[in-house]
Amino acid sequence: MNRNITIRTNLLPGDLGYIAYMHGQLYAHEMGYGLNFEAYVLEGLSEFAKQYNPEKDGIWICEDAGKIVGFLMAFVRQDKVQLRYFILAPAYRGLGLGQKLMDLFIEFMMNNNYKKAYLWTTDEQLSAISLYMRYGFVLTEEFSSETFGKKLIERRYDLNLMVVKE
Repeated sequence: MNRNITIRTNLLPGDLGYIAYMHGQLYAHEMGYGLNFEAYVLEGLSEFAKQYNPEKDGIWICEDAGKIVGFLMAFVRQDKVQLRYFILAPAYRGLGLGQKLMDLFIEFMMNNNYKKAYLWTTDEQLSAISLYMRYGFVLTEEFSSETFGKKLIERRYDLNLMVVKE
């Protein structure tokens, strides 16, 4: 299928609500996560919306014919960048779009002289974890959780660009 996917970097009204919707639907369907997960996503997006600064935070929104099909956020927190809400609609996986978003995330860090990043995920996100590790993220913390309505392992991965080989 030939797609004309664009990536925009400006946040528009309704974008964050749609990202919450995508997360709620996809993670319920694919992972069996409950409403607690959607509440978690909504809380984080609310925090971001209140503190969003386009001069320091990064947003990458993938669209196909005006419909959001992917998203990645770089939320700057003091001296670190938190990678959040990385999601691709199922029909858009395997096209290299995830790698493109990660390239843009790393480019954003380098252009803004950010050296450290981190993210939280679960042990079930094998494809995403593999991608993160290819970009130099390393597992730094994990714990058992039932926060999202089922047993899983929550994991933190950290990136230090000063130790990543170019």
